[in-house]
Amino acid sequence: METVSSNSERRLITFFLLSLIVMISIESNAPGESKGNLVVGWVEKVSIHPGDIFISAKLDTGAVTCSLHAADVTEFQRDGQNWVKLRISDCQGTEKIIECPAVGARRIKRHFGRFQKRLVVSLGICLGSVFKEVDVNLVDRTGFEYPMLIGRNFMEGDLLVNPSVKYTVEPACSPRVQDQQLIH
Repeated sequence: METVSSNSERRLITFFLLSLIVMISIESNAPGESKGNLVVGWVEKVSIHPGDIFISAKLDTGAVTCSLHAADVTEFQRDGQNWVKLRISDCQGTEKIIECPAVGARRIKRHFGRFQKRLVVSLGICLGSVFKEVDVNLVDRTGFEYPMLIGRNFMEGDLLVNPSVKYTVEPACSPRVQDQQLIH
């Protein structure tokens, strides 16, 4: 008789322990975080530095680098270095002029398979609480809904994308802006 009771008790204890493990596992993957990574939507508001310029950006896990819609891109020399002057529009449509050092030019593979040469600058980007200075290629994104595309060079190690939601976080960073200067 004790054997039947003790087998039942063991099963019951095993069931409760497994249930507890499952509940702890579910709790640790609560919305908004997963193993230390911030979970964000496929479209988020970001701020660009210099200038604390707020724009909407599409997060694209298929893209390696970030791309930014820029108009009137002009290259020039300052103190023996290559610089770039560009015009971008924020979320309210206000145009801003930025000047920053050029990183160079890169061949970027377009979605239809052809390569395009684009100027690259280093910008600070804030998405939620994540701030990184990353290389961003400048391109005419007039035909696209979002002026910025965030690639894996920004997301890696810090963000996970939930494709069923958008606009889940607001930019909330304390950026470390170095030699870049906002003009207007």
